[in-house]
This record gives sequence, C-alpha cells and structure tokens, in this order.
Amino acid sequence: MASTVTQGRGAIRRRALGARAAFLGPGLLYVTAFMTIPLLLVLSYAFLTRGRFGGVELPVTLENFARALDPIYLRVLWNSILISSITTLLALLIGYPTAYAITRLPARWRTVALVLVVLPFWTNFLIRTYAWIVLLNSEGPINKTLVNWGLIDSPLELLYTRGAVIVGLLYAYLPLMILPIYASVERLDRSLLEAATNLGASKFRAFFDVTLPLTLPGTMIGAIFVFVPSLGNFIVPELLGGGKTVMIGNLIRDQFLKARDWPFGAVLALIMVLFLAGLFAAQAAVARRINGRSARA
Repeated sequence: MASTVTQGRGAIRRRALGARAAFLGPGLLYVTAFMTIPLLLVLSYAFLTRGRFGGVELPVTLENFARALDPIYLRVLWNSILISSITTLLALLIGYPTAYAITRLPARWRTVALVLVVLPFWTNFLIRTYAWIVLLNSEGPINKTLVNWGLIDSPLELLYTRGAVIVGLLYAYLPLMILPIYASVERLDRSLLEAATNLGASKFRAFFDVTLPLTLPGTMIGAIFVFVPSLGNFIVPELLGGGKTVMIGNLIRDQFLKARDWPFGAVLALIMVLFLAGLFAAQAAVARRINGRSARA
C-alpha cells in the first residue's frame, strides 16, 4: 500500500516537472542562446589580444582592463552616466504627472491617452531621430518661429549639442517611464487616500505620504527602463550630437566595427554589463525593502 502511494506521488512529481520543463524550456533556451552564450563570448574576448587584422588571438592578457582605466575612457563613461541620468530625471518629472493625470481620466479617454503615449513606437526609431534633425537645425521650424516672432536675432545652435542628445533620448524613451508609473498608480488602493483625507491630511500631504511611496517601485522600474537604453544608445548621440558627444555605446560600437579591437570593446561592454547588473541589484533591494515595509504596515 505504501509503495503504491509512493509511486503515485513520484508520478505526480514527474508530471509536474515535465509541465514546468515544457513551460520554462523555451524561455531558458532563449536566454541561453541570446544572453548567456554571448555574455560568455564577451567575457572570453576580454582576456585575449587583438588580432593583427581584427578578431582575437592569444596570449591571454589583462592589458585591456588596464587600458579601460585610462582617464579618456573614464571621462566617456562619466559623460554617458551624466547624460543618461539627466534624461531619466527629465523623464520622471514629465512622466509622473502625465501618468497620474491619465489615471484620472474617464475610462474611454484613458485608453486613447495610452495609445497616444505609445504611438511614437509605431514609427521607425531612425525616422523619429531624423525628424529631430529637421526640427533642431538652424533652418528648422523652431529657429524660424523664434526669429519670426522676434524672440531671437539669429538662429540658435540647437543641433549637434549635448542638449540635442538629451532631447532625442528623452523623446525616445519617455513612454517607458509613463507606462510603469501608470500601472502603479492604477493599482493603488483608493481607500488609503480616503483614509488619509479622513485623518486630516491635505491632498498634498496624502500624495507624498501615501501615493508616492506606494508607487515608488513602479517609478524605479520606469527610471531603469529609461536609464539603461539611454546609457547604451549610440544612434542618438551620433545623429543629434554630430559626433561631438561620445557615449559609451558609441565607443563600444567603434571598437568592434571601426577599430576592430574586439578585446577592448569586450572589456567596455563587460564593464557596462557589470554596472547595469549592480543597478538592477540595487533596484531589487530597494523594492524588497519597500514591499517589506508595506507588509509590516
């Protein structure tokens, strides 16, 4: 009798494991093929030497890591972090009020607003970036309008500046800030706000004591969704920065495609991956802490 029960439990476990493998298999295969293997290749390239005509070859060396500490490359990394941080901050300042306002709309208009938010993604990224070149150049509609209105005497140098790069990145990734914040605000329990109001809190106080802390995880996700692609982007700095603003994405691309120095490019890519992994770990730790406080409360 006991052996029959044990065999039955074993069969159930095997079926459960088979079902898990069937559901997890495609995802694990995808991660292995397109993330794990490329990451291992980058890691191995980082310790090799640049070939005479490109590629990699022996001997194993740490020179690439020492080279990455050169002040020139550290300045590029810092510049990339600064531009991405400014872009993320501006996206937060614009995205949070926008997402909050969308949640206050009637249901039918809420859907329309969300469609308008994601509408730019229906157009090719390069076309949208080239459109900003038309808008920001000295003969573009922005400068012409300012001159015609008498606000300026001569066209402003808007294009091929750091500001143009920030504007391009902000336009490209702003929806990625709005959508997670909208989801967080939409899931917010309205009774908590009513309770805060009944206890004498003003709307301003209720927002900062209830709404903002409870929507902070979604805000952090949106910040990462903007910061990470902004840090690795090389198209916007190339087109709107005119090559004057070099970011880490441009540097990595140039090492692989122009200088053909794959080992050094792999080191730069590895540094970027480690930095972003630390960022994700910090975000997860903060999210766990916030969720723990909410559970205790």
